[in-house]
Amino acid sequence: MPQDIARPLFFSYYPNMDINKIFSDCALSIPEILIPKPEFNLKKWAVVACDQYTQDREYWRRVSETAGDGPSALKIILPEVYLEDNGKTERIASIRETMRSYLENDIFAPPVKGFIYLERKTARNRTRKGLVAAVDLDSYDWKPDSTAHIRATEATIPERIPPRMEIRMEAPLESPHIMLLINDPEKTFVEAAGEEAKKENGGNCLYSTELMEDSGEITAWKITEQEHLEKLAAAISALAEKHTAADGSKFIFAVGDGNHSLATAKAVWEEYKKKGAGENHPARYALVEIVNLYDDGLTFEPIHRVLFGTNAETAAAYTAEKLGAEVSPAENFAGAEKTVKAGTPDCPVFGFIQKDGGKIIRVRKAALAPALLQPVLDDFLKENPGVKIDYIHGTEEAERLSCQDGTVSILLPPIAKNNFFSTIAAGGSLPRKSFSMGEADEKRFYIECRKIKE
Repeated sequence: MPQDIARPLFFSYYPNMDINKIFSDCALSIPEILIPKPEFNLKKWAVVACDQYTQDREYWRRVSETAGDGPSALKIILPEVYLEDNGKTERIASIRETMRSYLENDIFAPPVKGFIYLERKTARNRTRKGLVAAVDLDSYDWKPDSTAHIRATEATIPERIPPRMEIRMEAPLESPHIMLLINDPEKTFVEAAGEEAKKENGGNCLYSTELMEDSGEITAWKITEQEHLEKLAAAISALAEKHTAADGSKFIFAVGDGNHSLATAKAVWEEYKKKGAGENHPARYALVEIVNLYDDGLTFEPIHRVLFGTNAETAAAYTAEKLGAEVSPAENFAGAEKTVKAGTPDCPVFGFIQKDGGKIIRVRKAALAPALLQPVLDDFLKENPGVKIDYIHGTEEAERLSCQDGTVSILLPPIAKNNFFSTIAAGGSLPRKSFSMGEADEKRFYIECRKIKE
């Protein structure tokens, strides 16, 4: 057949391949993805994950100002900085009404029936690649001893799920900040998806936009044609086979970001099932971005702790006594950050910093830093009920908060990628808030949406 004659629709690159079954066996589904129409400003639409900048109301005020009166993902999410505010019920009702309005008033272009490949350029001169797809919530389990296809990487706090269920339950739309990791050192899936996407579209992108608050830019290409989807089905099937354990279980995806959001989606789906929802109900699936653990643009950053209502000397002395650690002074934030990063897996280092200095703690034992620190902090909080804690993405925000009176920023070292999947498979999920995929401004931005209510 001449090269310039288009293949018929029934052509199969892999004869007899049932791509839907293959994707289903690997916990994936081909979704219908909604993107705002081209006439709408994507820079105003796209908003960073709701669990970022949880102590920075000024950031979210600027986001609101940038979004303005037009369509924006800001109006269909609830930033966690506002979770404890009065009027949450009214906010959630407004979110659902706005979702319905966007659907009824043709804010979205015709849905993309397929996957979307992304290239996210951050303000830190990194480019992260991703694939937007739907995952089967029946193939996900956040419990620590899970052998499901999709597993949590960090401890899930059941008490954090019900407040989030209030938002998702009965919502007509979802827009995800969930990012799943795939263990693919040969780069056969996400990176290959990029090649297929660019072939399919002749280099023409689906969308491209700058991101607000100097967070870089993002470009996307759709993958909808059978030939390209078949190649991805073959690739994910091979990866699933490669990561099959002796008991037959397959560890295909690990939750990198949005652990509690995915757990919430699972809980909502379980509620729908109790009410008799069919197996093909859209709430059975959740839209996510899949990222390769070995992506050159992906960094694992620590999630720092911030204590409110105490001082560095008290918190550091308590921690050092519990861990049998060495304590030394820290002159300033920058010096403490450098010292913490210079620690080793055999000797994790923590920095307890406030505006007039702080303390350095060295623990001479081989262990993951969050696994050492978090149980001690939990005990400290129980014994000091007036002290509050938050978890901060990014050293800049941790430094800003350390300058406030009665506030201590605790700097943690990063976790290495090596043996990440094998550690989860062998020992279950890590302590909560153990790592972050990049800095706060590198997190996923809400752009894609999907209907989750019939």
